[in-house]
Amino acid sequence: MKKKLAILGSTGSIGRSLLNIISKKPNEFEITLLSAHKNYKKLFKQAERYKVRNIIITNLKYFKIAKSKKKNINIYNNFDQLNKIFKKKIDYTMCAIVGLDGLKPITRIIKFTKKIAIANKEPIICAWNIIKKELIKNKTEFVPVDSEHFSIWYGLQNKKTAEVSKIYLTASGGPLLNIPKQNYNKLPLKKILNHPNWKMGKKITIDSSTLINKVFEIIEAKNIFELEYNKLSIIIHPKSYLHAILVFNDGMIKIIAHNTTMEIPIYNTLYQNDKKFYLKKQLDIGKLNNLALQRVSEKKFQSIKILKKIPDKISLFETALVSANDELVNLYLKKKIKYTDIINILIKFLNKNEIKKLKKISPSNLSQITKINNDVRFKINSLYIN
Repeated sequence: MKKKLAILGSTGSIGRSLLNIISKKPNEFEITLLSAHKNYKKLFKQAERYKVRNIIITNLKYFKIAKSKKKNINIYNNFDQLNKIFKKKIDYTMCAIVGLDGLKPITRIIKFTKKIAIANKEPIICAWNIIKKELIKNKTEFVPVDSEHFSIWYGLQNKKTAEVSKIYLTASGGPLLNIPKQNYNKLPLKKILNHPNWKMGKKITIDSSTLINKVFEIIEAKNIFELEYNKLSIIIHPKSYLHAILVFNDGMIKIIAHNTTMEIPIYNTLYQNDKKFYLKKQLDIGKLNNLALQRVSEKKFQSIKILKKIPDKISLFETALVSANDELVNLYLKKKIKYTDIINILIKFLNKNEIKKLKKISPSNLSQITKINNDVRFKINSLYIN
């Protein structure tokens, strides 16, 4: 029997990687739904190749264009009519929609899928309590796809988190690791977007360069695995072959390593205990000869200081953090602020009393998170941009 699945954000790198894996054994899968925001032409090609009958295009302009061009498939504009697409639970859903835009689709589709793999950080950081409630209510299995969290999940199999003494999430240090801090603002955008190990979008590459992505990943790991912050640390590993290091109370250490390709965690979330073919993405063991692990310098990566501000329980403060950083990166890419302003302004903003008060409020619904997201973006622009 074919495995039925949906891919939310199928035109992005994660979605394309999953489709590449599926193409190795196409007769074993039936793709029920694909979605994208704007790229309807790519979506049409994917739907045609994989014989998909349902697509969602969330941008209204491009939805209308797509509707006028294709009559032989079902085209929707949002995730409010999933009951028309799914008559019973499908086997697997990949959610790879960028940022908080993925939050509503995740909460909508959980009830229609047996397993959901989530690739983007923001919904897990800002609304894990809401997502987890839906997972439990609908008896849906969750698997993280982000390479670090997938590696922790993989390393914890048959282990309890109580047995863990420490977990290290590795960071490459990004494109600026060996560049003096005083030179940052002199660098062209092209240099900052030139990640040494990963091919990623502009936003995540900037986040990697400031190391704020690791701050996010620590929060994500705390939420997913229900760990205290003192059990989670960041360590620099410039080559990016190690993805997580798990230290157990009995003195044993697990090091999870794999090539710098997202196909490996994606493949393992798709097949899990039923591996169908040999994935030709194996790591050359010789590359592990010089791991060059380093402690993180707070002087160089000031974003690490933000971890001391995060409350132990999930709150709306994390939404403010994610939204403010997102808007600041957008402003930098538009050349409205300098590179070093991203983290400097972010820390200054998070120290405001009105933002610190959010630490005491737990998110209870999606509209609450959306409001904070919109308010924070407006405030960043009004307070810091002339």
